[in-house]
Amino acid sequence: MKFLGILIGIVCTSFFYFPFPLFFLPSVNTKMVLAAMGLLLLLVQLGVNGHRSINKDFFIISLFALGVSFASWLTMVLNDSMDDAYLSYLVSMWVWTGAAYFVVSSIKAVHGKISVELVCFYMIAVGAMQCLLAILLDMYAPLKAFINWILAGDYPDNGRLYGLGCAYDVAGGRFAVLLVMIAFLLPKAFSKENPYRYVVPLLAAFGIIVMIGNMIGRTTTVGLILALSYWGYILLTGKGVTGRERTLMIRWIVVLGLVFAVTFTVLYHTNAFWHKHIRFGFEGFFSLVEKGTWEVHSNEMLKEGFIFPDNLRTWIIGDGYMGAMERDPYYMGPLWYGFYKGTDAGYSRFLFYFGLIGLLTFMTFMAKVCQICAKHFPSYGYMFIMILLLNYMIWVKVSTDIFLAFAPFLCLASQSKLTECKRL
Repeated sequence: MKFLGILIGIVCTSFFYFPFPLFFLPSVNTKMVLAAMGLLLLLVQLGVNGHRSINKDFFIISLFALGVSFASWLTMVLNDSMDDAYLSYLVSMWVWTGAAYFVVSSIKAVHGKISVELVCFYMIAVGAMQCLLAILLDMYAPLKAFINWILAGDYPDNGRLYGLGCAYDVAGGRFAVLLVMIAFLLPKAFSKENPYRYVVPLLAAFGIIVMIGNMIGRTTTVGLILALSYWGYILLTGKGVTGRERTLMIRWIVVLGLVFAVTFTVLYHTNAFWHKHIRFGFEGFFSLVEKGTWEVHSNEMLKEGFIFPDNLRTWIIGDGYMGAMERDPYYMGPLWYGFYKGTDAGYSRFLFYFGLIGLLTFMTFMAKVCQICAKHFPSYGYMFIMILLLNYMIWVKVSTDIFLAFAPFLCLASQSKLTECKRL
């Protein structure tokens, strides 16, 4: 029964972290379903516990999210625009939080307890499984046809790897978060009573996500850079680990690197499938070795799209456009392919949409969410700061945010407060 419960917890975590539309109801995705179930569960728990006050921290971050929505409304009004890209961000934040609440509650129901570490393990497991699923889909046609039927057309059709609701740079950013989590959990694992029970799965997941995650979305590399930087800091300073633990950590990281390097070198030279996808996932590294320069097709496109406003008004409040301009029948300017001004760079898109007012409000919202998580779980403070830094780094490339990575821990803090109130 516990194994079945763990399996259900993993499925719920995947439906939350990598949501996809329901094939029988395309306007609704798995995240929304989990959010509805989370709201129902919360109402039941509040009724049972008799605790009806609003969580102060959640109220504060809701105000910041409302600020993002207000910036969207303001730019729409002042620019007479119909682009409501972030007008409902407050609702979006509530939906993510509601879905996370159900996931956290499910994990707690299975294990009888809940912790930051346990939530991280579930999210990391889902990331590794999505990577393995992506490989299976490309190798086994019947499974791919079944998953494509579930996704109802919401999957790449350009030969790139994908999982269940897991594709492109959005997936790459979320994989990057998982690498940061592993980087932070690994030094702690060596101090446990039976360290290898944790070290082996963590390092295996790290290797799988680095290698296959990059083939799905190359934004994964950003998480790899942060993870290796953190490990370098730990190993150089010895902070938080004993001499023996540091020695073991070095050995295991070196062994992992050698195993995966040999494995993927053999696959690259002996298998056409792996050759194609490894070359795509690590295009920059191959370019560096073969040409002496870091050249990635998407990065070249990013350079062209990393542009800024040319007038003070746009810098302050934006132009009110972020997506496709043809949606607005009153728009009379030039039409760009894809996004406004033809740029996919996150910071450029935010500036052109709602200017510095919206961008700074959005950045402050993310910083406040990080601060609240770090306040409740101070021993994981550096992990949350690294995730926040990762979010700001990802915005250089794409405009997606990773609030969803913080949401489970906000719910975890909320559940802790409910437990304390119940005891009182």
